[in-house]
Amino acid sequence: MGEGPRSFEKTSPSEWARLGSSSVKVPSLIPVLPDIPICTVGRMGLRELERIRLILRGGSVIDWRRMHFQSRGEVDNFLRLLQLDVSRPYDDEWARAVLAEAVEYLRKTFNYRVADAVARPEEIHDLFLYASGVKGAPRHRRIACVVLKVMHVIQHIEGRDLLFRLPVSEAELAELIMERVMGVAAEMQSKGLPIAEFAHSIKTQDSLVTKLLAKKETVAAQVYDRTRFRVVTKRREDLLPVLYYLSQRLFPFHLVVPGQTENTLMPFKAVLAENPHFEQYIPRLHLDRDYEDRENTGGNTFSGNTYRALNFVVDLPMRMDAYLPTPEEDTRQRKGRIIISLVEFQIVDEETARLNERGDNAHEAYKRRQKQRVLKRLSQGLVVPKRQE
Repeated sequence: MGEGPRSFEKTSPSEWARLGSSSVKVPSLIPVLPDIPICTVGRMGLRELERIRLILRGGSVIDWRRMHFQSRGEVDNFLRLLQLDVSRPYDDEWARAVLAEAVEYLRKTFNYRVADAVARPEEIHDLFLYASGVKGAPRHRRIACVVLKVMHVIQHIEGRDLLFRLPVSEAELAELIMERVMGVAAEMQSKGLPIAEFAHSIKTQDSLVTKLLAKKETVAAQVYDRTRFRVVTKRREDLLPVLYYLSQRLFPFHLVVPGQTENTLMPFKAVLAENPHFEQYIPRLHLDRDYEDRENTGGNTFSGNTYRALNFVVDLPMRMDAYLPTPEEDTRQRKGRIIISLVEFQIVDEETARLNERGDNAHEAYKRRQKQRVLKRLSQGLVVPKRQE
């Protein structure tokens, strides 16, 4: 992932609007999210800071100690973002089946005591409120956090398994994803978010072959950026509001793929320095402020030394009702209807985007370095190199 500068298919603002309306065929079973106002940086608090930091560093909610939901409505919006509407019996039944499996796993594997209030909540929403400390006793918060972590893993396994079982091609899936993402792009444009460019691209077969040959682990499943989107904001200060809006309307923050973020644009300490009001939340963070300094984030060896961007991968949840029996006719043992598909996002501001196209950072220079690596790997030990003059 994180290839650096490359070619994206640009979409004009009018095309965003078109993709966000008549060309997007949204099945009626997809939950509708209520209108949510843009969250400016000045209005961001501990909850927003934790979620943004998770995306910036490519972390995992498995390491978290608490959630940050304050009301049932917030939880309901989050579930709808996951493509779940638990007011419908079949969605609620599936969510409770995942909960029951998580509880059984903890009791059987670790002899873990799960309180009845957590194991059998009145509403699924209660789990998130327990985990946030808004409802129940302190012990309920700890237990609910543990249960939600296991549910997160089970949901991931089921979503991936359903994707493999469905009769849907990669091209069809890419089209569904593109329509959904560009629909959100149209929404962002209509709200006046300062976006200079919203572009999409799909890796060609030649690009896939080259990338896999360049990687040490030549496994096709490890190519995370077959479907990619780039968002260019007008100014650097627009990056955080745009990023957070995407996490509210498109992908749930906890579905960022751990370890697949390349962030040379907005280090966490830079975010703190540029927004001093975040300092008050430092003592309450899950991880200390120096945590990123101790991480070995690596980087893309083919990018130029001054190339700057935020690249991250998400497991985008997608309802696949069109490929499944109706809920009333569904005879499957596990009735999950949501897949997760890997999608890469790149976010950068306009000035940085211009600098990224100069000199060593240019796309052609990047591709040249990548091809040189591939040719060297292919020919090593097989071709006698020409004597250097």
